Parts: sequence; structure tokens; C-alpha cells
Amino acid sequence: MKKMWLRKPVLVMLFMTVLAPIVLFTDRIATFSSFSTYDFIQEPSTLVSLNRDVSPLNLLPQELSSESAKKEPVGDVHLDNFTRSPIVTDNESLRKTRQLNEDSKGLESAQIDNPIIRQVTNDRVESQPQNVHIVSASLLSTKPETKQDGKSIELPQKSGKRQPATTKIEKPNERVLVDTRVRYLKDQLIRARVYLSLSATRTNAQFNRELRLRMKEVQRALGDATKDSDLPKNTMDKLKAMDQTLAKGKQIQDDCTGVVKKLRAIIHSTEEQLRVHQKQALFLTHLTAKTVPKGLHCLPLRLSTEYYSLNSSAQQFPNQEKLNDPELFHYALFSDNVLATAVVVNSTVSNAKHPSKHVFHIVTDKLNYAAMRMWFLANPPSKATIQVQNIDEFTWLNASYSPVLKQLASQNMIDYYFKTHKAESDSNLKFRNPKYLSMMNHLRFYLPEIFPKLGKVVFLDDDIVVQKDLSGLWSIDLKGKVIGAVETCGENFHRFDRYLNFSNPIIAKNFDPRACGWAYGMNVFDLDEWKKQNITEVYHSWQNLNNERTLWKLGTLPPGLITFWKRVYPLDSSWHVLGLGYNPSVGQKEIERAAVIHYNGNLKPWLEIGIPKFRGYWNRFVDYDQAYMRDCNTSP
Repeated sequence: MKKMWLRKPVLVMLFMTVLAPIVLFTDRIATFSSFSTYDFIQEPSTLVSLNRDVSPLNLLPQELSSESAKKEPVGDVHLDNFTRSPIVTDNESLRKTRQLNEDSKGLESAQIDNPIIRQVTNDRVESQPQNVHIVSASLLSTKPETKQDGKSIELPQKSGKRQPATTKIEKPNERVLVDTRVRYLKDQLIRARVYLSLSATRTNAQFNRELRLRMKEVQRALGDATKDSDLPKNTMDKLKAMDQTLAKGKQIQDDCTGVVKKLRAIIHSTEEQLRVHQKQALFLTHLTAKTVPKGLHCLPLRLSTEYYSLNSSAQQFPNQEKLNDPELFHYALFSDNVLATAVVVNSTVSNAKHPSKHVFHIVTDKLNYAAMRMWFLANPPSKATIQVQNIDEFTWLNASYSPVLKQLASQNMIDYYFKTHKAESDSNLKFRNPKYLSMMNHLRFYLPEIFPKLGKVVFLDDDIVVQKDLSGLWSIDLKGKVIGAVETCGENFHRFDRYLNFSNPIIAKNFDPRACGWAYGMNVFDLDEWKKQNITEVYHSWQNLNNERTLWKLGTLPPGLITFWKRVYPLDSSWHVLGLGYNPSVGQKEIERAAVIHYNGNLKPWLEIGIPKFRGYWNRFVDYDQAYMRDCNTSP
């Protein structure tokens, strides 16, 4: 009995010391749980939204319109607040909300006030994915509700007590951004670098030291972090310190004067570099245009070797009795390019209604004479007649007769072309074309002397392609004019003031600077009228006046404009279309309706720099399967 009596007090004491605290603690937990559902802010991994509204991600707060700010204030949620103390009172949440809003406004003003920083940071913002969203914070709600199984349930309210926060079930397309602070730190570094480049802040030594110190701190804190959880605990202090330093920079850089000056200097430097590169590109283009491709260099050598292996009878062309027949259609071509001349002849004959009535008078230099003859002996152009002459056989063409020939042989002209320092001083590189040193280029002013028995001749350049029958040119009445040509008034740079020096009183007195120019390349010449008006002497007189190149630079068009002043009959523009050697915008319809297309300019169709879309019009008249072409590995 005594043992039983002692056992009861022991059980009572055991109950008081062990079981009673457990009961009391359980009751405390139950009381605590009654409001924890609504007052606790959940972990970021489970919390999706504290309100119904989900706003698009903005790494740096953007300026909001007044209306949108009134309708729906948006608060940015800092993820550190989710991982700190588990219990947050109303006063504490309100205080943190106000602090976050103030921080956002400070960041927003720092971005908006400086346009350069705003531009840099906006570029980073715009580059972010568009489907990422950030949680909108609305920590207080008058009618809290939650969702279960897709239905909205109003939560009970307690008068005089804290109102629970609103939660929202996670949607499949919504997720919390976990690297907001990492991105913002990177944006701070960008803004800091911008301030270091500005003159006003760069010259402020104290600010520079402080800013560089803050940059090092931020870089250390940032490290290799890719999300906010990788950042150290003191990162927020570094972020705020950097913001304060950037705010000082904004105060120092209070205007855009320094930025404007720097941008102007950059623009000026860029323009200078552009001019240098353009000049280099122009020089290289001119150099390339004057070079001879390997295949075109091989072709005349191969042809010349073959020509001199022929006997004298095999070196003669048939139908030589037609050369002076005034009833036939006569063409004059002056060229040292065998393949280009072949294209002109082939295209003309291919489009001729009566090929047997067409006679081609080709004049070349001594170097290419044998090759030119051999090509047309091996490739006779249907029934057309061919004549090939050597310019060195024109004994009448000498320095005593031709002023231009005397000028071309002068030391002054040689120095102009071959002395480097003088070449660099000439801004217009097109006048440095070596063809201007060749008398071949000036033969067009001696047509009556070359063809004394002809009354009318059509002059063709070697960089043209004929697309229609040209026999109609001989039926055009030039009405007493010496030359028929297509005028180029549609382009301002083809007027007289483009080619002639109107600061010289002789030019200013005799010509109109706005007079319309015309095009060489395909021209009809009335040789009878030429002789009657003594055009060759007119040409010689102007060449003597231009002995020092004070009236015009070089070339054949300027003296042509002067020599044939008021002696030009305008042809319809469909006869001759220019620009395929420099202007890629020449229209296809304009090309197709033209009788002659002209590759004037440096981008010749037989060069690699030729405009690709225009090369086909030229290639169709080249037989790349011809034996000599294959031997020289010439291909389109």
C-alpha cells in the first residue's frame, strides 16, 4: 500500500514536468497558426504573386505616365525580404514597402535624368526576354481571397486586426525572376563607365577615385554570380553606396555640353577616317580598272603567236572592196582590247537585219595589231566586213600636225602622270587614267583623215553592247549638225560646268555652264559636214589654248563639248543608255529597250569588279568555248 501511495505523486509530478509543457506548447502553436496563413510571406519558390496583377519585367524602373500611376501603383519586390525573419508585422511590411518604393524612384530618376545612361540601360532592358514577369507587391488588401481548384474564396476578416495578404496560385506561364539584383549591379557598372567617359566627371579627381572604388566593390560583390542567391550578404549595402555615388555624378554632369563636344569630335574623326577610306577605295578601284586580267593578257599573246605562223595570203580579210562603199553601214572602233572589240562586233552583227551591209573599221596599236587580226580571221563575224589598221601606220598623225600628240609627249604631261607627289595632289583620280596618254583615245577627232572616202560613220566605244539593229542611224537627218548624240541633261553632273573651268574668262565668255552635255560611246558623224565646217581645225585651236590644262583637265569629252558646241543633233534616249559601269540602279526596262548599252565607268564587264547583274548582257556575246579562250583559261 505504501508503494502504491508513493507511485501516485510520482505520476503527478511526471505529468506536470513532461506532459503539461507539451500541451501548453501545442496550444500556443494552434493559436499562432490561426493567422500565420495570411500574415507570413512565403518563400519565393512557392510564392508567385501577392496580387492579381503581374507586371512586365523592368530591370531598371521605367517612367510611368501619371494616369497609369494613379490607376495601378506597382511595387517592386526585393527577394531578400522573403528569406529573412519568418514573421512580418503590418508596420514592418509597410515600412519596407515605402523603402522599396523610394529606392525604385531613386533608381528611376537616376536613369531618366541622364539621357546617355537611359539609352545604355534601356538597350539592356530591351534585350531581355519578353515572357519574363516580376511579382507585383500589394501587401495590404481589404478583401483578401485565395483560389482553390480554380474558384475564388473570400477569406474571413477580423475587425481591428491585421488584414491578410492576398495570395494567388501559380500560373504555368509565370515565374519569379531570381537574378534581379545581379542584373541591376551590372547596369550600375555600365552607368559608372559612362560617367568615367564624360569630361565633367572624368576631370573630377575625388569623384573619380570614389567611383572607381565603388566599381571595384560592386565587381567583387558580383563576382561570377548569376542569380541573387549567389550574392554575399552585404551586396545591398554595396548597391546603395554605388547609387549614392552615381547620384553625385549626375549632379556634376548637370548639362550635355561636354557630351555634345565629345560626340562632335567623334563624328569629325569618323568623317575624316571615312574620307581616307573612300579615297583609298577610289584609288584601288581605278588601279583595278586599268589592270589587265590574266586571261586577257594571255589572249593577245596566244593570238599573235598564231598570226605570225600564217602565210601572207592567210593573213588577209575577205570583201576588202566594201571598205569605201558609201551605200553600206560603216562603224569605227578604236581599241587595244581584243575581247571587248569582239563583243562589239558580235553584238552588232547578231542584231543586224542585213549583216553583209555592215563594215567594221578597227584601229588598234602596234602591240595588239596581230592579235586583233588573228581573232577576226579565226572568228569571222558572219557576212560582215572587217578592216584592222595599225595607228603607227598613220604617217600624217604627228606632233607637227596634232597639238594633242605634242602635249602627250611633253615632259610636263609625263610628270603629271608618273610623279607621285603631284598625283596625290590631284583630287579627281579619273583624270589619272593612263588611256589619256594614248593617242588611241583622241582618234575620234580625226575621222575625216582616217576615212577620207566615207560620208557618214557611226563611232562605237569598245565598252558597249549592241542590242538592236543600228542601220536606222544612217537614215536620221542631222539637219546640218556634225554629230548625233544622246544628251545627258537628266543628270546634273553631265552639264558643261562639270567638265570645263568656268573661272577662266575664255570659257566663261563662250559657253553656258548649264548647257546640256552629251555622251560619247555611240555617235553618228556626218563627215561631209565635218569637212565643210572645218571641225578638226576648231579642235586644234582649243587644244593649243589648253596647253597648260587651264581650260579643262584631260580626256576627250571636254574638248568634244567645246569642239562640237552648237553642232550636236540630239538623238532619242532609247538609242544609247549609259551607266552600266558605275551605276547599279540603272533600270532593267531601260536597258532592255535600249539599242546600245554602255559600260562607261570603271566597273567594266570583263573585270571581276564589274556589276554582276549587268555582266550577263556582255557575256552572251563571248564564246568561252573558243579554242583560244580555253587555252587562256578564260571563263565567265
